[in-house]
Amino acid sequence: MIRILAVDDEKPIVELLKLTLNRSGYQCIGAYDGIQAANLIEKETFDLILLDIMLPGIDGFALMDYIRSTGIPVIFLTAKNAVADRVKGLRMGAEDYMVKPFDVLELLARVDGVLRRHGKLQTCIQIGDLEINTLSMQVRRNGVEVLLTRKEYELLLLFAQNIGVVLSKLTIYERVWGGEYPDNTRTVELHIQRMKKKVGWEDKIKPVYGMGYRLEG
Repeated sequence: MIRILAVDDEKPIVELLKLTLNRSGYQCIGAYDGIQAANLIEKETFDLILLDIMLPGIDGFALMDYIRSTGIPVIFLTAKNAVADRVKGLRMGAEDYMVKPFDVLELLARVDGVLRRHGKLQTCIQIGDLEINTLSMQVRRNGVEVLLTRKEYELLLLFAQNIGVVLSKLTIYERVWGGEYPDNTRTVELHIQRMKKKVGWEDKIKPVYGMGYRLEG
């Protein structure tokens, strides 16, 4: 799964990025200052970093010097809109530079473009007789289109990008619906049952007792 690090000292922006990117099939992790971000980059693996410039601890330009040696692509996402700042960010090696406030659809398009240039974006996922086109959000089974609701499609994509991984109900709910998992709800179970039936995965997505669900390869 594509892992994206969002670095910004404004918590609402990080939460918006996490919600938007997680619902689009990515895994987004948040960091709120430059030091926390540097520690995460050192310990974990990321495919893309969304980076603010005005950060406590280590600012974005200083952090960019460190990131450049890792080869991880960077999109600056900042309120600094001066041409000099844009030029500096791009000359330091950033793939793109977006100014706040930003449109989430434009952000997703730019994220997709950077990931595609780096060969990290899989636009067509084939699993058995099922084909998922992540650009058009179309699903076909044996060449015939399968009509899914938005939530069913997001569930399908989540499982398709995590073959063999046990996904807890909490994780599934956070990634597809956003927010905390509510008590006494069968939303996840019911949506999984409907999605499995539509795509013919009744025997492929299995419950793992006490843990969640797993798509078998």
